[in-house]
Amino acid sequence: MQTVTIKNLTKNFGSSVAIDNLSLNIEKGKITGLIGADGAGKTTLLRTIIGLLLADSGEIDVLGFNPKTQKDELNLHIGYMPQKFGLYEDLTVIENLRLYADLKGVTHDFDKMLEFTTLAPFQDRLAGALSGGMKQKLGLACTLLGNPEFLLLDEPSVGVDPISRRDLMKMVREMINPETTVLWSTAYLDEAHSFDTAVVIDKGKVIYEGKPHDLASTPQEFENKVIDLMGGYNKEESLIAKNYDYKAPDVELTVEADNLEKRYGNFYAVKNNTFKIRKGEIFGLLGPNGAGKSTSFKMMCGLAKPTSGTARIMGTDIIRHPAKARSNLGYMAQKFSLYGSLTVRQNLNFFALVYGISILKRKEKVDEIIEVFGLKEYEKCPADELPLGLKQRLSMAAALIHNPPVLFLDEPTSGVDVLTRRDFWNHITSLAKKGVTILVTTHFMDEAEYCDRISLFYKGQTVAVGTPKELKQKAGANDMETAFINLIKESEVK
Repeated sequence: MQTVTIKNLTKNFGSSVAIDNLSLNIEKGKITGLIGADGAGKTTLLRTIIGLLLADSGEIDVLGFNPKTQKDELNLHIGYMPQKFGLYEDLTVIENLRLYADLKGVTHDFDKMLEFTTLAPFQDRLAGALSGGMKQKLGLACTLLGNPEFLLLDEPSVGVDPISRRDLMKMVREMINPETTVLWSTAYLDEAHSFDTAVVIDKGKVIYEGKPHDLASTPQEFENKVIDLMGGYNKEESLIAKNYDYKAPDVELTVEADNLEKRYGNFYAVKNNTFKIRKGEIFGLLGPNGAGKSTSFKMMCGLAKPTSGTARIMGTDIIRHPAKARSNLGYMAQKFSLYGSLTVRQNLNFFALVYGISILKRKEKVDEIIEVFGLKEYEKCPADELPLGLKQRLSMAAALIHNPPVLFLDEPTSGVDVLTRRDFWNHITSLAKKGVTILVTTHFMDEAEYCDRISLFYKGQTVAVGTPKELKQKAGANDMETAFINLIKESEVK
């Protein structure tokens, strides 16, 4: 029995094809994963299924309703969690639950929900003060109120760590009615094996539909098979690294954190953070949401003042000589931080000016970086109108425009497609081979394997440091995701 039947669905936005003659069946009582990169058509498909968008052509049947003509009747049977869920950040956890319960006309019986989500101790905390993983749990809890017959979740796990991602799936599986159908969209290919059915979408078309294990038995094999279905990936020489004007530093230790601490009242966001990174090393910071990774980044860049301790970039103290320290650093923020109303070329011109590139060399440098990063086609496009993969590419281009010997990358591949991720890491590893020091955070555990060393961060403190091989051995694990979870749990026991 099908919850959703789609035939020859098409949806265009101007000249852009979002859904391309797509046909799909979604089985009742199953958890179906809708897997694809940013811009693949996942959100458009979900919104069309529930009638928030109208298709240009094709047929959709959802629980026996036509979402175009019977949207109000259909709404009574569904729960929809959009990508940016509408939590009220100035309301507490319990106040958000009460509000959504009233909207859905259900009782204020939240004890089981609060206990299962581990939000009970935080029910009086403002939603805006929750970590990313806790916000997603609260959003999902609000969506689950009223036991919907059909649950649609638009990237509920985006940007959250592996522990929180597993918690979200456990929450869905254990709290829904066995007859409930779930459609869960994600950009994470490694989530495929947690679904009953996997639907992989690329450029508005379904390229695979079936049980995940029928395509591959492990997440890594699944990723490789999907890449083959997308046309394959040919690793080429990194032009970014080839054209990088790298000047070898005089110091061997290019990045140092010295007892960095950041305290808010009695709460330590970062506590006693100390590490040293050598020239040409890729050093990874891994940890759950709210562990303190981004706070550490900001302190080391001089964007946030430490409560105590300091950091040194190329031997220069970031607190005493911030301008000199930052001149050796390229920083790519977790959230897109360029100027959305400026074009690609205007953004790069601005950052070339900020980083002190002379007016005589500026045009030549911007022309070169546009060519090397493949941005020529988009140079007159406002940054806000770029798809996420191109936004990330532009962010990296801006961070590298002055050829810094040290590069800080905060979640550089979050949300981008698997081919773009491989391209990014080809550039990153090629830059490191040339001598550039790289500090990177990531939620993709397979990406941790690219790092020379990793610092595992939890509750503001380092719980383990070592090579990927050393951490897997210490955790008794065969892969980094299991090692990550085991080491975090071990630190909880201690």
